Amino acid sequence: MDLRRLGLVSYEEAWALQNRLADARRAGLAPDTLILLEHPHTYTIGRSGTRDHVFLTQAELTARGITCLDVDRGGDVTYHGPGQLVGYPIFDLGPSPDVGHYLRSLEDCLIETLADFGIAAGRLSGYTGVWIEDRKIAAIGVKVSQGVTTHGFALNVTTDLSLFTHILPCGIPDKGVTSMAVELGRAPVMSEVEDAVVAHFSKRFVLPGTPAAHVA
Repeated sequence: MDLRRLGLVSYEEAWALQNRLADARRAGLAPDTLILLEHPHTYTIGRSGTRDHVFLTQAELTARGITCLDVDRGGDVTYHGPGQLVGYPIFDLGPSPDVGHYLRSLEDCLIETLADFGIAAGRLSGYTGVWIEDRKIAAIGVKVSQGVTTHGFALNVTTDLSLFTHILPCGIPDKGVTSMAVELGRAPVMSEVEDAVVAHFSKRFVLPGTPAAHVA
């Protein structure tokens, strides 16, 4: 599995990179790849979402320096921003992908990562993502095309949670959001969280594929 730790990258740039890598993966020209990064302030609206779930006008978004985009992942609206670890696995799940199993595996990796930091998290019946009681700490939204995955997860590490108040997060009206910093009472080091995520992905995802040249 190729690993790319990219730091702060605009959503549009990362989305274009995902699509290039996914095309290369489908063609057998790239290995399975895990991209880890952070985004500037961005709201994204998934395939089941609506602009009505973003409560700011375009002028207000612009004034606050927030990008708002319609994207092709599953799910509703969510927030991405500094202090949030975003992961984009570009994985080949084979000709008959079990998307439900893949989603549960992503959740497992994040639950195990949080446990490394002493945070007890889990699933919430009927909902995707990782939860602490009724507070979401990690959102998940993916796309699988011809067996290859794009999009992925967003784990709130030191995220400014006030940015979620301007949207209906994931289209869920009666649940909250939280972060590792809130749960721990201190700010964890992002690079240490990334290391834990990489360790758990490396253990759980042993996927078929032939190593290939680095694709930018």
